[in-house]
Amino acid sequence: HEREHDREISELAAKHAEEVEKLRAELKEEQRHLLDELRQQMAATHRAEHEQAQLQSQTLHSLELEALRLTLNNMHTSQLELTQSNLRKEKETALMELREMLNDKRAQEVAILQSRHQLEWEKIKEQCLKEKEDL
Repeated sequence: HEREHDREISELAAKHAEEVEKLRAELKEEQRHLLDELRQQMAATHRAEHEQAQLQSQTLHSLELEALRLTLNNMHTSQLELTQSNLRKEKETALMELREMLNDKRAQEVAILQSRHQLEWEKIKEQCLKEKEDL
C-alpha cells in the first residue's frame, strides 16, 4: 500500500510538473505572439511615419523635421515601455493565478490521497484486529 501510495504521489507530482511545463510553454508562446504583433504594429507605424516625414520634408525646414522625429521616437519609446509594462503585469498576474490554481489543485489532491491513505490504514488495522481475534 505504501508503494502504491508513493507511486500515486509520484504520478501526481509528475502530472503536476507536466501541467506546469505545458502552461509555461503556452505562456511563452503567447508572449512571443504578442511581441511579434507589437513588432508588426511598430513596423507599420514606423513605415507610416516615415512616409509622412518624407512628405513634410518637402515643405518643412530640416530642424522642424528633426524635432518631429525626436518627438515621435520619444512617443514610441514611451508607448513601447508602457506596452511592455502592461504585458509584464498581465504575465505576472496570469502566473500568480496559475500558481494559485495549481496550488489549490495540489492541495485538493494531497487531501484526497491523505484521506484514501487514512481509510486504507483503518481497513488494514481492522483486518489485523480481526485476524488477531480469529487466531
